[in-house]
Amino acid sequence: MSQRRQLMAIEENIWAIMECTWRMTAVDRHKQHGYDVRLDWGVAGTTALAGEAPMVAVIDILRFTTAVEAAVGRGAVVYPYRWRDASAKAFARSVGGALADGSDPSGPSLSPLSLCRLSPGAAVVLPSPNGSTCAALADEAHASVVASCLRNASAVAAWLNESPRPVAVIACGEHWPDGSLRPCLEDLLGAGALITHLHGSRSSEAEAAATVWEAARNGDVAAMLRASGSGRELHAKGHADDVEYAAEVGSSTLVPLLVGGRFVNAHAGGDPT
Repeated sequence: MSQRRQLMAIEENIWAIMECTWRMTAVDRHKQHGYDVRLDWGVAGTTALAGEAPMVAVIDILRFTTAVEAAVGRGAVVYPYRWRDASAKAFARSVGGALADGSDPSGPSLSPLSLCRLSPGAAVVLPSPNGSTCAALADEAHASVVASCLRNASAVAAWLNESPRPVAVIACGEHWPDGSLRPCLEDLLGAGALITHLHGSRSSEAEAAATVWEAARNGDVAAMLRASGSGRELHAKGHADDVEYAAEVGSSTLVPLLVGGRFVNAHAGGDPT
């Protein structure tokens, strides 16, 4: 190789290293270092924060984390599953659980009210591209994962206040038809409802969510959820009652904790360490 080509190769390697370093630095800037309570959105936010935080609270108000609270509150266990396809059926068979995909009108689904009919000891597999995916990613990053919603936010916060810091709060959001993230009102409110009760310093992102919740909490939260894009979508699909159930702020003391790939009641033996 000629000296010119060697120099060109060295220069290309230097630029590659610089670009890699810049990208890593850019990601680090968004990890909200130095704060006890952090907030981000969706899959990308989970990937960014879960590896940094020993505790992750997943928020998917309409309807994943509300559904998890409903099922675990009945003594059932919930296996989150990322994909709603043929593999979900195979996974449900492998764990001996019922697939809550709505294919059976009288069976379990993502509707929290359908899960209120579960018997103690039942197992369900709950496919969700938002909440389940974020929970699974956080679990793979070796974080302790809890499911928070408006119903149980204060209880989840009390449990997390006995845990190590930082806590990463993940507002899962929804998806636009093209698959991109759609930040949604209900998850912003759910994140704020949790963050308000968490001890420790807050990132600006977390503080903003708490501020939104403080402004909303004394109003008609149920009306806000009904009027939101997600609420209107569920109403159009015949699930208006799920929105009302999700809006029952502070009605539950349950803390669903992801253990061994399934959500169980943390108060039945979960340790926040």
